[in-house]
Order: sequence, then C-alpha cells, then structure tokens
Amino acid sequence: MTDDVLPTPVVPFRTAVRAWFLISLQTFGGPAGQIAVMQRTLVDERRWIGQRRFLHAMNYCMLLPGPEAQQLATYVGWLLHGTRGGLVAGGLFVLPGVVALLALSAVYVAFGTTTAVLALFAGLAPAVVAIVAQAVVRVARRALHAPVLVAIAVASFLALALLGVPFPAVVALAGLAGWLLGRVRPGALPENAGDAADAGPAPVVSDDVLHTEVPSGRRTLRVLAVGLVLWALPVAAVALVFGSGGVLAEQGLFFSGTAVVTFGGAYAVLAYVAQQAVSVYGWLAPGEMVRGLALAETTPGPLIMVVQFVAFLGAYRDPGTLDPWVAAVLASFLVTWVTFVPSFLFVLLGAPYMERLRGNRSLSAALAGITAAVVGVIANLGLFFAVHTLFAESSSVGWGPVGLEVPDLGSVRWLAVGITALAALLLFRLRWSVLRTLGVCALVGLVAGLAGVPVG
Repeated sequence: MTDDVLPTPVVPFRTAVRAWFLISLQTFGGPAGQIAVMQRTLVDERRWIGQRRFLHAMNYCMLLPGPEAQQLATYVGWLLHGTRGGLVAGGLFVLPGVVALLALSAVYVAFGTTTAVLALFAGLAPAVVAIVAQAVVRVARRALHAPVLVAIAVASFLALALLGVPFPAVVALAGLAGWLLGRVRPGALPENAGDAADAGPAPVVSDDVLHTEVPSGRRTLRVLAVGLVLWALPVAAVALVFGSGGVLAEQGLFFSGTAVVTFGGAYAVLAYVAQQAVSVYGWLAPGEMVRGLALAETTPGPLIMVVQFVAFLGAYRDPGTLDPWVAAVLASFLVTWVTFVPSFLFVLLGAPYMERLRGNRSLSAALAGITAAVVGVIANLGLFFAVHTLFAESSSVGWGPVGLEVPDLGSVRWLAVGITALAALLLFRLRWSVLRTLGVCALVGLVAGLAGVPVG
C-alpha cells in the first residue's frame, strides 16, 4: 500500500447517481443477490473499484451491525465521492424498498383477512422457510472453511435454540473466539480471501491508494455528534408530541436498539425481533412475522425492511390518539429512519480507519468468528419460521436451563409442507431466483385457497 491518495472526483457524480439508482432497482434476493449486483456493476463492468478493495469493504460491512449490502453501497459511494457519495449510494439503495413495502403493508392491513390475500400468504410464508434454508447454505459455504468455524456455528445455534442466550452475546462471544484463535492458533483459520489477486483492467479506484479523508479525532467527533443527533431527534420528537409511553416512542427506542445488534444482516436478527414484537410488545402474531418477511423478499432493498411492516401493523393496531393510518405511516418512516441512520454512521465513522487497516489479521480473524456465528443464527431463525409456518400449534418444553419450542405433530399444515418442498426444489435443484420462486408459490397458494383447501 502506498501513501498516495485518490484524486477527487474519480467518477462524475451524476454518472454515479444514475448507476446507484439503477442498482437500487435490481436489489432483490437478499444480501447475496444485492452484493452480486454491485460486484457485477461496480467491479466487473464499470471497473470503478477493484476486487480486493471491494472484498475489504464487504468484510468491514459484514463486521458492522446493520444490512451489509446497503453499508457496502455506502462505503463504495464514500470511496468515490466522499460523504455525499456515501449518503446518495446508501439512500438510493433503500428508497425503492421503503416505498414498495409501505404500499404492501397498507394493502395487507386493508385486505389481509380476505380469502385471496390469505391464500397468497399461505403460498408465500412456506416459501420463506426454504429461502432461509438457502441462506444458511450460502453463508455456510462462504464462511465455514475450517473445522473450528463449523464448531462456532453449531455452538451459536445451540446457544440460541436451546439455552436462550441473548443474540448480542452470541455475536460478541463469536467475535472474541475468532480474535483469540487468530492470536493463539492462526493456522486454524483460513487465509483472508481479501488478499486474492484481482483480474481485469486497472480499476478507477486503485487497490493500493488511500482515501483523501484521513482519520482523526476531530473528524470522528464531528461525524459522531451529527449522526447521534440525527438518529435521536425523531425519537425525542415523537416522545414529546405523542407521549413517551406511546407506540411510536416505544418502537423508536426498540428499533434504535436493534439497529446496533443486527450483525449478519436481517436474517440474523429477525428471530430476536420476532420474539420481542410478538411476545413482549404484541405488535403482531407469529405467523404475521413470516408474512412480513415474505413481503420484504418481494421488494428491492435490504430484508431488514421487514421492520417497517412490523412497525406499520403495531402502530395501526395501537394508534393512541392518532388516526390508525396516520400512526401506521409515521411509525413506518420513524422505524426506517432509526434503522438506517446508524448504518450510515458506522460506515462514515469507520471507513477512514478501515482504509488504513487493510490486511489486518486480527480484524479478519474476529470477522471470521462472527460470520461463522451468523450461520447458526440464521439456522435458528429458520427453525422459528418452520415451527410457526408448518404447524398450527406448538408448546415450550424445558429441562433445567435448556428450553425448546416443540411443534404439535398433529397440527401439521400439509399445504405449507408441500409448498415448502416445492420452493426447496425450485431454489436448490432448479436454481430459480428468489423472486420467481415466490411468484410460483404465491400462485399455488392462491389456487389452493380459491379451490377451498384450508389455508389457515
């Protein structure tokens, strides 16, 4: 690495804005598909950034809480055009999904009890079980390249599924385990994939030059102060106007907290969100969480946008003194704001430091541990969805510190089982896209419902 710095600007800003907008319209299929779109557009076709730089940015964003693909867009936007580039790239990445999911949430609230809508969700929800299983397989193939990482993944799953260990604790312990292994037994971990050589013409942003923004205490404090004010201001405003005990303030505080523990993307934190939203706050029913994820899967943008659906339903059903529709829309925008402002803050705070830490083995080792844990976390989410989707009833069974939610085998939903099997066939065997698979499963559910097959 040299001490040279990137020229400014290296790509015309208008050209970059158009490119980010086009990318935002293609961000279906979860983080794997979203990162693939950016890889193809930014690295393979336009050559704005090299492979090693792209992988380094991706590894840092995987280490952060929040949606890794949106943060990766923010990081690359920052590399190209500084703070304004990061804000535009990250903002456009989520904008289409915000608009689409807001509309779908309103449709669900207005028409969700009709036979046709219930039948559509009867097809979508089982497909999500197969989609989460595919996510487990994809992340495992990328992350579990050593026996010790497999052990971390299994331990994380058991800690969550059987012992009820808090999600943030699992992630923190996995990162610590990876860091310790990197110090004590570095040979137990695979080499950093980010050191792989690049192929193709020289990128506009060279792999070897540094960014113009130099990390400093003054810059860090300035970014931190502005970010924290922007993050907290809407929550404080709704608490003052509508009361600190109202649903808006409650949701603002809760989702502000989840924003700092969403390691590994939406799949990794949704089990925690579902448990709190369903069992603690009562914003929605267990089956509705699966439906919300199905809607998020059909829209562009990060899957963590499912929290917008959760907020919409919760505020609509408990609006306080507000009109239910007004409360729902306000909650939707508030929760979207507190979910994504931290993502921008983490990237803009840390990117200048990460530029100087490329190749740091301790950081890579901690990241390897966290990524391995994410496999177990997503598997736990799949178990949660399968129990509540494939069976009508379940019960909690405990043995001392061990607890497990066990389905009632007599309450199996055979239509859901069949659609899950169909989705698995389409995804794993025929390699269909997520969106195409959801479309077919929704159609099967609709036909079954209209034909009189029980879909509840």
